[in-house]
Amino acid sequence: MIVIGVSSGTSVDAIDAAAADLDLRADGTLHLRPLGHAEYAWPDHLRRRILAALPPAAVDLGEVCQLDTLVGQELGAAARRAVDDLAGGDADLVASHGQTLHHWVVAGRTRGTLQLGNPAWIAERARRPVVSDFRVADVAAGGQGAPLVSILDALWLGHDGGEGARATAALNVGGIANVTIVGAHGEPVLGWDTGPGNCLLDGAVQRLTGRPFDRDGELAAQGMVDPAALDALLADPFYDLPVPRSTGRELYDSEYVATRLAAAGVRADLSAADLAATLTELTAATVARSLAEHGPAGGVGRVVLSGGGARNPVLRDRLRALLPVSTSLVTADDLGLPADAKEAYLFALLGYLGVHGVPGTAAGPHRRQATGARRPVVLGSLTPPTPLPVSAVPGPVRRLVLTTSPRAMTTPSLPTTPSLPTTPSLPTASRGSTR
Repeated sequence: MIVIGVSSGTSVDAIDAAAADLDLRADGTLHLRPLGHAEYAWPDHLRRRILAALPPAAVDLGEVCQLDTLVGQELGAAARRAVDDLAGGDADLVASHGQTLHHWVVAGRTRGTLQLGNPAWIAERARRPVVSDFRVADVAAGGQGAPLVSILDALWLGHDGGEGARATAALNVGGIANVTIVGAHGEPVLGWDTGPGNCLLDGAVQRLTGRPFDRDGELAAQGMVDPAALDALLADPFYDLPVPRSTGRELYDSEYVATRLAAAGVRADLSAADLAATLTELTAATVARSLAEHGPAGGVGRVVLSGGGARNPVLRDRLRALLPVSTSLVTADDLGLPADAKEAYLFALLGYLGVHGVPGTAAGPHRRQATGARRPVVLGSLTPPTPLPVSAVPGPVRRLVLTTSPRAMTTPSLPTTPSLPTTPSLPTASRGSTR
C-alpha cells in the first residue's frame, strides 16, 4: 500500500509530505520503502491567520470554522501534489495530521487536543480516502496524545538483545522536542516531551531580526549564554512533571520568555545573538536533563536526532557536550530515514496501521502504552467512512525495516505554483515540527 503522509508543525513554516510504500510480511516485519518527501509552503495570508490563532490568542468560533476549511483545502492540495510528485500518481491513501491549534493539558494530564484541517476537503482535493485525527483516540484512552512517534521508534530502532546491547533515545527536535527510549524489540518503550525544541528560538529570531529561524545556528554561534536567563527558564515546573508528559504552544507561547524572565527578576533586554544562544542552550539542556532523569540507569548508547533541530550545528554541538561521553549522537539520515521527513513518514505509517485495524501506540511500562494510554489504541478516523478494500494483516507488527529504491529518500526538484510553492532543497536550519 502506498500512503501519502502530510503534516504541519507548530512553526507553520511548511506542509511536509512523504510517500511510503508499506508491505507487511508474514513474519511480522513491516517493510517501508521511502518514495520521497517534499515541502509545500503555506500561502502567506493563511500562515499569518494560523499563527494569529495560536495561544495565547483568543479566537472566535467563526475563525476556527474558516481555518478548519482553509487548512483542509490547503492540505488537500498538498496531498494531491504529493501523489503526483512523489508517488507517480499511484497512491492508495492520505494520512493527515492536520494543524495543531491547541493541546489542552491540566496538571500534567492531557484533557483534549485540536488539529484543524477538515478531512472531507482533503479527500475531495486529493481524490483519495483520508485517515486523520490521530491524537484524540489516545487521549480518550488516558494517553497524552503526544508524542505519537514512539510506535515508529519502537518498531524501527529496537535491537535484538545480546550482551552489551544498549538502549536508543530517538530525539525529535521540532517546535517541541520529544524523545522515545527504545530497548530490545518487543520490550516496553517510553516517550515524552522534553520541552521546547525550536519554537522559542524561532519566535525570538523572527521578532528580533525578521528572519524565519536561526539558519545554521549562525546567530546563536555569535552570542553568549546568559546564565541568569537560562536558570530562570530552567526553573519552569514543567520539567519536574513525571513522564509520559506532553506540552505545546499553549505553554511555550510568544510571551513565554519575557514572562518567565520578568517573574524571576532577570533582565530581558538580551541581544539577539545572546538570546538565540540562551534558547538553543535551553533546548539542549532540557533534553540532556530529561534523559538523565528518566532514561535507563546505564544511559543510552546513542541518540538518533531528527526534526529541524538536526540541521542546527550549534544545537548538535551543545547536545554532544551535555550528553555522556559514552553516548553517540547520530541523525536519522545516518540510519536511512530523512530527518526532515520523519514525522510525515510517521503519519503515513499510522494511516497504514489504522486502516488495517492495528494499534498505533507502542507498549510502555506498567501495563500502559508509551503515551500513558490504558490500552493499545487504533488511531485515526477514515473519510469517507466506506471500508477500504484492504487484506487482513497476517499477525502482529513486530518490527519495521527501511528498504531503499533509486528514488527513495530524496526531495525532488518541484515546480512551484502560486498557491503551493515547493522547496526544491532542504534548508540546513532549525525548523518547526509537529511535536
